[in-house]
Amino acid sequence: MTEGATPMPMIDVYATSGTFKDPKSLAQELAETLMKIEQVPNIPMFRKNTAAFVHDLPDGGLSNVDGDTNYVRVQVLTNAGALNRDKQLAVVSQFTALVAAAAGDSSLRERTWVLLTEAVEGGWGLKGHANTNSELVDAARAQIAELQKAKST
Repeated sequence: MTEGATPMPMIDVYATSGTFKDPKSLAQELAETLMKIEQVPNIPMFRKNTAAFVHDLPDGGLSNVDGDTNYVRVQVLTNAGALNRDKQLAVVSQFTALVAAAAGDSSLRERTWVLLTEAVEGGWGLKGHANTNSELVDAARAQIAELQKAKST
């Protein structure tokens, strides 16, 4: 596993209703893209727990100071230290491009905000347990070993 890699990030996309023709495809693309950027192993633990949520805001549920409503906010939650500077830049750039493409509006690249947020050590709950980074890494390594053992038998 890549040092500092974070299992199971969560992605939330907020936009006014109707911005995206196929929100499910956007959610799946964002999740897959983040797994690639983080360079985590392609194992069920990560595939089942890396997810994106697309939230439709009602008309009037978003505005800047001037009253403009055609913005998108993307919030990415990862474990502390998961994204080094190169990975931060890649997430923001690639997510902005995916959002604009999913909306069919290249100008949305100028109006997409990406917020990178880190969960504190032990602040990541899965299966009813607040996990530390080392516990998540240990769980991933155990699953990799299980998969390799099953493959060799």
